[in-house]
Amino acid sequence: MASLPVEVVYGLYFGILTGLVPAAVAWLFGFGFRYVTGVTIPGLAVVVFSVAIAGASGGLMALTDPTITQSDNQVRLTVALLVVLMGALYAHNRGDAFANEIPRKMSLRKLTERSLSTDVVELVGGRGQVRVTVTREVEDIEGYPPVPVDVRTAIRDGEWTFPADIPLVELESRFADRLQTDFDLVAVEVEIDEQARATVAAAAPLGGLSKRLPAGKRAVSVEALVPTGLAQGDDVVVVTDGGTVSANVVGVGSVTETTDKDDDADEDAPKAAPRAPTAIGGDGRVTLAVDRTDVESLLGSDSKQFVVKSRGVRREFELVSLLRRAGKRFSRFTVGEDGPLDGVTLRDASVRDSYGVAILAVRHGGTWTIAPRGDQETAAGDTVYAVGSRTDLAAFEEAVK
Repeated sequence: MASLPVEVVYGLYFGILTGLVPAAVAWLFGFGFRYVTGVTIPGLAVVVFSVAIAGASGGLMALTDPTITQSDNQVRLTVALLVVLMGALYAHNRGDAFANEIPRKMSLRKLTERSLSTDVVELVGGRGQVRVTVTREVEDIEGYPPVPVDVRTAIRDGEWTFPADIPLVELESRFADRLQTDFDLVAVEVEIDEQARATVAAAAPLGGLSKRLPAGKRAVSVEALVPTGLAQGDDVVVVTDGGTVSANVVGVGSVTETTDKDDDADEDAPKAAPRAPTAIGGDGRVTLAVDRTDVESLLGSDSKQFVVKSRGVRREFELVSLLRRAGKRFSRFTVGEDGPLDGVTLRDASVRDSYGVAILAVRHGGTWTIAPRGDQETAAGDTVYAVGSRTDLAAFEEAVK
């Protein structure tokens, strides 16, 4: 019989050889069971399972070396068994901890999500912003008319600032929407790299006036005494020699273009939003959309007077004005995965108490609910409209995205 130190060394060696497989299996079971069920496997079960696997491995080794299982090798076997048990328990704990650290919900969007480089982020007013630069000429989109030169120049030379805490996919979408709205484009394609350099392809509308004409209507230009402030979209009644004609304004001549200048405008707005062109008043030319049967009588009359029809007071606009005067703003949010609104009701989320905002509308399962109650359910991908102060809305956006 070998000395005790030698037997201990043999036991350590034998335990490492037979404990590799039990340790690997214990890690896999610990990770898989915790990841799927969220419950940890009891240590006793790990011990029993590991001893069984180690016994099978030791039995196979004993076939090649029968002296391993002899009675005078009890010290060696005891040390080997302790090594196997400690290795299996440690591997199980590491697998359990690893399953607890990684997220249980993975999506293709999260795996492929790109982000901006920190080198292009500017700190303005305590918030990160990024300035998107169009580095090449604006390209055309196949099948659409080319964009005018002045629009291409304005897109390429414009200053486009956005929040820096959004993924590149969302940044591309926002930039495309901005360009489509500001320049009345029918289609926009945008690609932005990590250095905030954008490649833009745009398409001009297929038609101008014809797109704004409702079905069954004809456009007629007339000269008359035009009221000050007349704008596209107004409903009017034209008094002619032969009677009256109801029409809708689709264009005005002798106009002035003004802008809404809001000191509280969003930081990512490069310029004030343009309002619809309005007539400056006096003798001028107006283009009207009328029924086909009224075209002849309207063109054949020498005397024409405009009477603008009232659309009444819109209560929703009054509500918006009232809330804005109180320092409140509106924002639209998309509920993110694993957020405070994912898979809960508004009452459980305590949105008003936790974030200081009120939910005005929820789009859940393809259905809109206005002024939702506390039992309204929300889930990832839902759209919510919230009202609150600018600071509260920013904090709410960080929480739900």
